Amino acid sequence: MLTKCKLFVAKSAGFCFGVDRAIKMVYNELDNRNNIVTLGPIIHNQNVVDDLKSKGVYPVELSEVREGQTVIIRSHGVGKAVYDTLDKLGAEVVDATCPFVTKIHNIAKERSADGYTVFIAGDKSHPEVQGIMGHCTGECFVFENCDEFENLVKNRDFSSKKLAILAQTTYNKNMWKDCVPLFRKYLPQAEICETICNATNIRQNEAEELAQKADLMVIVGGRHSSNTHKLKAICEKHCKCVLVETADELKKLGLDLSGARFIGISAGASTPGYIIKEVQDTMSELLNNVDNTVDEEFNLEAIDKTLKKIYPGAKVEGTVESVNDTEVIVDIGTKHTGYVSLNELTDDPTKKPSDIVSVGDTIELIVIKTSDTDGTVLLSKKRVDAVKSFQKIKDAAESGEILEGVVTNVVKGGVLVSSDGVKVFVPASQAAPRRDYDLNELLKQTVKFKILEVNDAKQRAVGSVRAVAREEKAAAQSKFFETAVPGTEMEGVVKSITDYGVFVDLGGVDGLVRRADLSWNRIKHPSDVVSIGDKVTVTIKDIDPETKKVSLTYKKDSENPWEIFVNNYKEGQDVKATIVSITSFGAFAQIIDGIDGLIHISQIANQRVNNVADILAVGDVVDCRITEIDSEKKRISLSRRALLDDEDESAE
Repeated sequence: MLTKCKLFVAKSAGFCFGVDRAIKMVYNELDNRNNIVTLGPIIHNQNVVDDLKSKGVYPVELSEVREGQTVIIRSHGVGKAVYDTLDKLGAEVVDATCPFVTKIHNIAKERSADGYTVFIAGDKSHPEVQGIMGHCTGECFVFENCDEFENLVKNRDFSSKKLAILAQTTYNKNMWKDCVPLFRKYLPQAEICETICNATNIRQNEAEELAQKADLMVIVGGRHSSNTHKLKAICEKHCKCVLVETADELKKLGLDLSGARFIGISAGASTPGYIIKEVQDTMSELLNNVDNTVDEEFNLEAIDKTLKKIYPGAKVEGTVESVNDTEVIVDIGTKHTGYVSLNELTDDPTKKPSDIVSVGDTIELIVIKTSDTDGTVLLSKKRVDAVKSFQKIKDAAESGEILEGVVTNVVKGGVLVSSDGVKVFVPASQAAPRRDYDLNELLKQTVKFKILEVNDAKQRAVGSVRAVAREEKAAAQSKFFETAVPGTEMEGVVKSITDYGVFVDLGGVDGLVRRADLSWNRIKHPSDVVSIGDKVTVTIKDIDPETKKVSLTYKKDSENPWEIFVNNYKEGQDVKATIVSITSFGAFAQIIDGIDGLIHISQIANQRVNNVADILAVGDVVDCRITEIDSEKKRISLSRRALLDDEDESAE
């Protein structure tokens, strides 16, 4: 009786996103230019490297780069010093660094700049780890496993330092889990960054699940590939495991497959699909040679990807795989790599891609352009959003709902406001608070508006910012006249200044502070006291509900000069006073700010005075005596003569 063996190929086997992207970039450059080199082998797979050599693309060391060459940086990435050297050499650089690796570079660079000590989990000799170290400007350490980490930190004092711990993208997920408790034990203040690539996680999890069921696991990949060796290390904990680079190696291993019930195949991120298929076919042959029937499980999902057709205008669903400052990379379930540029994500100039989507999000998209040659597809999220958002605009026009958006452009006759991806035109008369207003001041400002008109056929809408302002002002006025009473203190902003007073905006209602209510002191003009735009505290003096007029006072009772005077001065007290005006019947002299007293002509001197100006002048500071205080009429009488008489008596 024949033994039935199930042969299963992991869905995640083969090129990861970063490697696939790098390979495509190299082959694309072959169509555009000559004299191309890669900085080290583009991937850890000799078959691909040899194929590129046959097309004239050779891997080189940095010291071998020459001026005029196009240098492709592989998906592992490089340190900052390498970029600087290439720039000095005058080489043209095509950066194929995996976006997930770039993310780690940015973390290392930013944390180092902030004074952090950086710990990196990974193989110190691996080019990805060397690249990460090359972006650390401060102290950094590399550890390969938990024991190395413990030996590194337990005899050193890091308690006063800022710390960050990150991992190589292909680091063993199980080892990372084992290390995390040690991070928290020895470096409790450290920031632990989850930087193991999601694709690596999926690949390792799936391989481990297969290994737990399998009698044998075959791992396909380069012997210099770090992630391939980690796959083998994970799988061989559960079953027998072999690593091969090509199908031919399988035949030479002399594997005993008799009695095998389940064989799993997985592959490293640098392994082309055709090599995986060759290994699968060879394994089927070997099983048939030992009288096993083979029940092969094909990766139907991968086959579907090669058959599924897309076209411009098609609506698709994608899963976000990577986010950087300029674009989002998505998996749309086809053989293509999907790109969504920032300007196809949003019209909001204040937002970055990371403000809109995150890795793992599922989003609806519209296809803009496809390229089977490059294996890429350009996509738009904002166009999908625009369809939904325009319906919201139409609903708002019917309901009168107030919407919110950002002013993105100043155009002829008004401004454009972006609201959920839809640009609404707001005429200048409906955008500006006044005629002389500069519309450029609205740029990038968030505004509230209402929809005045919708053209469904042209997918256009006209809105009004002033309509919302008018409604808010009317609501504020209504509330004000319902609740405000004389004597209430309020905060306001000086809106305008006239010769007779100041208008204060109380929030939808304007009140007038007359000149006499601005200050207890003499002022030449209201602008001596306040300026336009000043925030002031005023008191409601009077309200006329019919005319909607509000009288205010700015001067405070506590600053009333008369109260200050009567509390500090009394009749018979001698004071110094400043002459402020001359009349035919005497002179007025200021005792304190806001308080004047009259020196009658008969009290100016101890002899007859015919002309006050012969004795006194404005600005003179004179000694005099308070002879009378009339609190009811708020009048004060002063005498200079009383002091002169005292001097005469003293002399006699």
